[in-house]
Amino acid sequence: MKILVTGASGFIGGTLCPVLAARGHEVRALNRGTTGDLSRFSEWPRALEGIDAVVHLAAIAHVRGTDERRMRAVNVDLPLALGRAAAQAGVPLLFMSSAKVHGESTVDRPFDGSSLLAPEDAYARAKVDAETGLRALEGLNLTVIRPPLVYGPGVKANFMILLRAIARGWPLPFAGVENRRSLVSAANLADAAARCVEAPAAIGRTYLVSDGPAVSTPALCRALGAALGVPTRLFPFPSALLELAPPMRKLTRSLELDGGAIQRELGWLPPHTFGEELRKTAAWYLGTV
Repeated sequence: MKILVTGASGFIGGTLCPVLAARGHEVRALNRGTTGDLSRFSEWPRALEGIDAVVHLAAIAHVRGTDERRMRAVNVDLPLALGRAAAQAGVPLLFMSSAKVHGESTVDRPFDGSSLLAPEDAYARAKVDAETGLRALEGLNLTVIRPPLVYGPGVKANFMILLRAIARGWPLPFAGVENRRSLVSAANLADAAARCVEAPAAIGRTYLVSDGPAVSTPALCRALGAALGVPTRLFPFPSALLELAPPMRKLTRSLELDGGAIQRELGWLPPHTFGEELRKTAAWYLGTV
Protein backbone atom coordinates (compact mmCIF):
# COMPACT_ATOMS: atom_id res chain seq x y z
CA MET A 1 0.00 0.00 0.00
CA LYS A 2 1.01 3.61 -0.51
CA ILE A 3 0.21 5.42 2.75
CA LEU A 4 0.16 9.16 3.38
CA VAL A 5 1.16 10.10 6.94
CA THR A 6 0.62 13.62 8.26
CA GLY A 7 2.72 14.72 11.23
CA ALA A 8 5.32 12.20 10.08
CA SER A 9 8.18 13.96 11.87
CA GLY A 10 6.39 14.06 15.24
CA PHE A 11 6.78 11.76 18.22
CA ILE A 12 4.28 9.14 17.00
CA GLY A 13 4.93 9.71 13.30
CA GLY A 14 8.64 9.16 13.72
CA THR A 15 7.86 5.71 15.09
CA LEU A 16 5.01 4.84 12.72
CA CYS A 17 6.72 5.56 9.39
CA PRO A 18 9.53 2.99 9.88
CA VAL A 19 6.97 0.43 11.09
CA LEU A 20 4.90 0.90 7.93
CA ALA A 21 8.00 0.69 5.74
CA ALA A 22 9.13 -2.49 7.50
CA ARG A 23 5.75 -4.04 6.70
CA GLY A 24 6.31 -3.39 2.99
CA HIS A 25 4.30 -0.20 2.59
CA GLU A 26 5.41 2.89 0.69
CA VAL A 27 5.18 5.94 2.95
CA ARG A 28 4.58 9.47 1.74
CA ALA A 29 5.41 11.76 4.67
CA LEU A 30 3.75 15.12 5.14
CA ASN A 31 4.95 17.48 7.84
CA ARG A 32 5.67 21.13 8.45
CA GLY A 33 9.09 20.81 6.84
CA THR A 34 7.68 19.58 3.52
CA THR A 35 4.45 21.57 3.25
CA GLY A 36 4.73 24.48 5.65
CA ASP A 37 1.79 25.07 7.98
CA LEU A 38 -0.49 22.09 7.30
CA SER A 39 -3.51 24.00 8.57
CA ARG A 40 -3.11 26.26 5.53
CA PHE A 41 -2.33 23.47 3.09
CA SER A 42 -4.78 23.42 0.17
CA GLU A 43 -3.36 20.78 -2.14
CA TRP A 44 -5.00 17.73 -0.59
CA PRO A 45 -6.40 16.33 -3.88
CA ARG A 46 -2.91 16.38 -5.36
CA ALA A 47 -1.34 14.96 -2.19
CA LEU A 48 -3.81 12.05 -2.28
CA GLU A 49 -3.10 11.04 -5.87
CA GLY A 50 -2.08 7.38 -5.95
CA ILE A 51 -2.58 7.01 -2.17
CA ASP A 52 -4.28 3.90 -0.74
CA ALA A 53 -4.74 5.10 2.85
CA VAL A 54 -4.09 8.12 5.08
CA VAL A 55 -2.96 8.24 8.70
CA HIS A 56 -3.62 11.66 10.20
CA LEU A 57 -1.36 12.37 13.18
CA ALA A 58 -0.66 16.09 12.81
CA ALA A 59 -2.02 17.96 15.84
CA ILE A 60 -1.20 20.39 18.62
CA ALA A 61 -0.94 18.11 21.61
CA HIS A 62 -0.22 20.49 24.48
CA VAL A 63 -2.59 23.34 25.29
CA ARG A 64 -0.39 25.42 27.59
CA GLY A 65 0.37 28.72 25.89
CA THR A 66 -1.61 27.79 22.77
CA ASP A 67 -4.35 30.08 21.50
CA GLU A 68 -7.61 28.09 21.27
CA ARG A 69 -8.28 29.49 17.80
CA ARG A 70 -4.95 28.06 16.65
CA MET A 71 -5.74 24.80 18.44
CA ARG A 72 -8.99 24.43 16.51
CA ALA A 73 -7.41 25.37 13.20
CA VAL A 74 -4.92 22.53 13.53
CA ASN A 75 -6.94 19.96 15.49
CA VAL A 76 -10.38 20.44 13.90
CA ASP A 77 -10.28 22.38 10.63
CA LEU A 78 -7.22 20.55 9.29
CA PRO A 79 -8.54 16.98 9.73
CA LEU A 80 -11.91 18.01 8.31
CA ALA A 81 -10.25 19.48 5.20
CA LEU A 82 -8.24 16.30 4.79
CA GLY A 83 -11.33 14.17 5.46
CA ARG A 84 -13.33 15.91 2.75
CA ALA A 85 -10.54 15.34 0.25
CA ALA A 86 -10.15 11.71 1.33
CA ALA A 87 -13.88 11.08 0.97
CA GLN A 88 -13.88 12.57 -2.52
CA ALA A 89 -10.84 10.52 -3.51
CA GLY A 90 -12.20 7.31 -1.94
CA VAL A 91 -9.16 6.97 0.33
CA PRO A 92 -9.64 5.49 3.85
CA LEU A 93 -8.56 7.72 6.73
CA LEU A 94 -7.18 6.68 10.11
CA PHE A 95 -7.60 9.52 12.61
CA MET A 96 -5.49 9.58 15.76
CA SER A 97 -7.74 10.93 18.50
CA SER A 98 -7.25 10.62 22.28
CA ALA A 99 -8.72 8.78 25.24
CA LYS A 100 -9.08 12.25 26.77
CA VAL A 101 -12.34 12.61 24.80
CA HIS A 102 -13.91 10.47 27.56
CA GLY A 103 -12.64 12.67 30.38
CA GLU A 104 -9.66 12.71 32.71
CA SER A 105 -10.52 9.77 34.95
CA THR A 106 -12.46 6.51 35.10
CA VAL A 107 -14.70 5.73 38.06
CA ASP A 108 -16.96 2.70 37.67
CA ARG A 109 -15.33 0.77 34.81
CA PRO A 110 -12.64 1.20 32.14
CA PHE A 111 -13.41 3.35 29.12
CA ASP A 112 -14.23 1.57 25.87
CA GLY A 113 -15.35 2.75 22.45
CA SER A 114 -18.95 3.12 23.64
CA SER A 115 -18.16 5.24 26.71
CA LEU A 116 -19.70 8.69 26.90
CA LEU A 117 -17.71 11.63 25.59
CA ALA A 118 -16.86 14.09 28.37
CA PRO A 119 -13.91 16.25 27.27
CA GLU A 120 -12.49 18.51 29.97
CA ASP A 121 -10.02 20.75 28.14
CA ALA A 122 -9.59 22.53 24.80
CA TYR A 123 -7.49 19.72 23.33
CA ALA A 124 -10.05 17.03 24.15
CA ARG A 125 -12.95 19.19 22.95
CA ALA A 126 -11.15 19.71 19.66
CA LYS A 127 -10.64 15.96 19.27
CA VAL A 128 -14.35 15.36 19.90
CA ASP A 129 -15.32 17.98 17.33
CA ALA A 130 -12.90 16.53 14.80
CA GLU A 131 -14.24 13.00 15.32
CA THR A 132 -17.83 14.22 15.05
CA GLY A 133 -17.13 16.24 11.91
CA LEU A 134 -15.27 13.38 10.22
CA ARG A 135 -18.07 10.90 10.93
CA ALA A 136 -20.55 13.30 9.34
CA LEU A 137 -18.65 13.36 6.03
CA GLU A 138 -20.53 11.35 3.45
CA GLY A 139 -18.46 8.64 1.82
CA LEU A 140 -15.49 8.79 4.21
CA ASN A 141 -14.11 5.41 5.27
CA LEU A 142 -12.96 6.36 8.77
CA THR A 143 -11.14 4.53 11.55
CA VAL A 144 -10.45 6.23 14.90
CA ILE A 145 -7.84 5.29 17.49
CA ARG A 146 -8.02 6.78 20.99
CA PRO A 147 -4.73 6.20 22.85
CA PRO A 148 -3.98 7.05 26.48
CA LEU A 149 -0.67 8.62 27.51
CA VAL A 150 1.95 7.69 24.89
CA TYR A 151 5.55 7.18 25.96
CA GLY A 152 8.78 5.90 24.46
CA PRO A 153 12.13 7.23 23.24
CA GLY A 154 11.70 10.91 22.42
CA VAL A 155 8.82 11.43 24.85
CA LYS A 156 8.20 14.93 26.18
CA ALA A 157 5.78 16.70 28.51
CA ASN A 158 4.54 15.05 31.73
CA PHE A 159 6.15 11.66 31.21
CA MET A 160 9.50 13.30 30.64
CA ILE A 161 9.09 15.34 33.85
CA LEU A 162 8.40 12.14 35.82
CA LEU A 163 11.32 10.35 34.16
CA ARG A 164 13.69 13.17 35.01
CA ALA A 165 12.48 13.39 38.61
CA ILE A 166 13.08 9.69 39.20
CA ALA A 167 16.45 9.72 37.45
CA ARG A 168 17.58 12.58 39.69
CA GLY A 169 16.45 10.79 42.85
CA TRP A 170 13.81 13.32 43.83
CA PRO A 171 11.46 12.13 46.62
CA LEU A 172 7.92 11.82 45.22
CA PRO A 173 4.68 11.79 47.28
CA PHE A 174 2.99 8.83 45.60
CA ALA A 175 3.59 5.88 47.94
CA GLY A 176 -0.04 5.89 49.10
CA VAL A 177 -1.68 6.37 45.70
CA GLU A 178 -3.96 3.49 44.69
CA ASN A 179 -4.99 4.09 41.10
CA ARG A 180 -4.92 2.40 37.70
CA ARG A 181 -3.69 4.13 34.56
CA SER A 182 -3.38 2.72 31.06
CA LEU A 183 -0.40 3.69 28.92
CA VAL A 184 0.75 2.79 25.43
CA SER A 185 4.24 2.93 24.00
CA ALA A 186 4.77 4.70 20.70
CA ALA A 187 5.96 1.38 19.23
CA ASN A 188 2.78 -0.48 20.26
CA LEU A 189 0.59 2.39 19.08
CA ALA A 190 2.38 2.42 15.71
CA ASP A 191 1.83 -1.33 15.35
CA ALA A 192 -1.88 -0.92 16.16
CA ALA A 193 -2.20 1.89 13.62
CA ALA A 194 -0.51 -0.21 10.95
CA ARG A 195 -2.86 -3.10 11.67
CA CYS A 196 -5.89 -0.80 11.35
CA VAL A 197 -4.69 0.57 8.02
CA GLU A 198 -4.23 -2.95 6.67
CA ALA A 199 -7.56 -4.36 7.92
CA PRO A 200 -10.77 -3.56 6.00
CA ALA A 201 -12.69 -4.62 9.13
CA ALA A 202 -11.34 -1.53 10.92
CA ILE A 203 -13.29 0.86 8.71
CA GLY A 204 -16.06 2.54 10.66
CA ARG A 205 -14.65 1.41 14.00
CA THR A 206 -13.23 3.23 17.04
CA TYR A 207 -10.49 1.50 19.02
CA LEU A 208 -8.90 2.21 22.39
CA VAL A 209 -5.39 0.76 22.66
CA SER A 210 -2.89 0.26 25.47
CA ASP A 211 0.13 -1.82 26.44
CA GLY A 212 -2.12 -4.16 28.44
CA PRO A 213 -3.07 -4.11 32.12
CA ALA A 214 -3.19 -0.68 33.75
CA VAL A 215 -0.57 0.20 36.38
CA SER A 216 -0.64 2.34 39.49
CA THR A 217 1.46 5.48 39.77
CA PRO A 218 3.72 3.92 42.45
CA ALA A 219 4.23 0.83 40.27
CA LEU A 220 5.08 3.01 37.28
CA CYS A 221 7.57 5.01 39.33
CA ARG A 222 9.25 1.86 40.64
CA ALA A 223 9.39 0.32 37.16
CA LEU A 224 10.99 3.50 35.81
CA GLY A 225 13.50 3.48 38.64
CA ALA A 226 14.42 -0.13 37.87
CA ALA A 227 14.79 0.68 34.17
CA LEU A 228 17.01 3.67 35.00
CA GLY A 229 19.02 1.68 37.53
CA VAL A 230 18.27 4.06 40.39
CA PRO A 231 16.32 3.70 43.66
CA THR A 232 12.80 5.08 43.59
CA ARG A 233 12.15 7.44 46.51
CA LEU A 234 8.44 7.46 47.31
CA PHE A 235 6.77 8.68 50.48
CA PRO A 236 3.08 8.73 51.49
CA PHE A 237 1.04 11.90 51.24
CA PRO A 238 -2.76 12.30 51.29
CA SER A 239 -4.13 12.03 47.75
CA ALA A 240 -6.85 14.57 48.60
CA LEU A 241 -4.17 17.17 49.27
CA LEU A 242 -2.19 16.23 46.14
CA GLU A 243 -5.32 16.80 44.06
CA LEU A 244 -5.47 20.42 45.15
CA ALA A 245 -2.82 20.89 42.44
CA PRO A 246 -4.68 20.01 39.18
CA PRO A 247 -1.58 18.61 37.39
CA MET A 248 -1.24 16.01 40.16
CA ARG A 249 -4.65 14.55 39.38
CA LYS A 250 -3.19 12.69 36.42
CA LEU A 251 -0.96 10.86 38.89
CA THR A 252 -3.53 10.22 41.60
CA ARG A 253 -6.67 9.34 39.64
CA SER A 254 -7.39 6.32 37.45
CA LEU A 255 -7.71 6.36 33.68
CA GLU A 256 -8.11 2.77 32.52
CA LEU A 257 -8.98 1.62 29.00
CA ASP A 258 -10.62 -1.54 27.74
CA GLY A 259 -8.77 -2.47 24.56
CA GLY A 260 -10.74 -5.63 23.93
CA ALA A 261 -12.42 -4.47 20.71
CA ILE A 262 -9.25 -4.25 18.62
CA GLN A 263 -8.13 -7.62 19.98
CA ARG A 264 -11.43 -9.33 19.15
CA GLU A 265 -12.02 -7.72 15.78
CA LEU A 266 -8.52 -7.43 14.34
CA GLY A 267 -6.63 -9.97 16.40
CA TRP A 268 -4.23 -7.25 17.53
CA LEU A 269 -2.11 -7.62 20.65
CA PRO A 270 0.72 -5.28 21.67
CA PRO A 271 3.94 -6.78 20.27
CA HIS A 272 6.15 -5.14 22.90
CA THR A 273 5.85 -5.56 26.67
CA PHE A 274 5.47 -2.66 29.08
CA GLY A 275 8.78 -3.50 30.77
CA GLU A 276 10.60 -3.73 27.45
CA GLU A 277 9.30 -0.34 26.34
CA LEU A 278 10.18 1.31 29.66
CA ARG A 279 13.74 -0.01 29.33
CA LYS A 280 14.00 1.44 25.82
CA THR A 281 12.70 4.78 27.08
CA ALA A 282 15.12 4.80 30.01
CA ALA A 283 18.06 3.92 27.72
CA TRP A 284 17.11 6.79 25.41
CA TYR A 285 16.86 9.20 28.35
CA LEU A 286 20.22 8.15 29.78
CA GLY A 287 21.78 8.71 26.35
CA THR A 288 20.55 12.32 26.31
CA VAL A 289 21.91 13.44 29.70
